[in-house]
Amino acid sequence: MLVSQILRTKGDTVFTVGPAETVAAVAALLHSRRVGALIVLEAERVVGIVSERDIVRGMAEGGADCLQRPVSEFMTRDVLFADPGETVESLLTRMTDRRIRHLPVCKADRLVGIVSIGDLVKWKITEVEAEADGLKAYIAAS
Repeated sequence: MLVSQILRTKGDTVFTVGPAETVAAVAALLHSRRVGALIVLEAERVVGIVSERDIVRGMAEGGADCLQRPVSEFMTRDVLFADPGETVESLLTRMTDRRIRHLPVCKADRLVGIVSIGDLVKWKITEVEAEADGLKAYIAAS
C-alpha cells in the first residue's frame, strides 16, 4: 500500500498555521479541527510542524505564559516528510524509530497531504484482514 492510495481515500486536506500564530490560537485550532498536529507554513513553504506534544512541552517548560508566544518557538523545525510513492511499511518504521505521529506528504516540494500513525495502522490492519480472508477462502476451497 502506497501513501498516495491512502491520500486518495482519506483526502488531501491539511490544516496549516503561520509561524507567528500564538500557541493559544494553535491549541484552539487543534481542538476545533480534531487533529493532533498542524503544519507551519511561511509563504507556501513548510517551516515546521506543531503537535499537541509540542504544546504540552512548552507548557511544562514555560507555564501558561507560553500561550501568548509564537508557535515558531515551540514547533518542530526538523520536519520529516513522506513521499506519495512510499509504502506504509517504510513510514511505519520511520515513524516508530523517530517516535513521531504525523508526516507531511510532499511531492516536488509541494505539500500534498498529511498522514498520521493512526492512518497507517488502519491501512495495515485492513491489508492483514484482507490477506487472512483470502487464506481462509483458499483453505475452505481446498
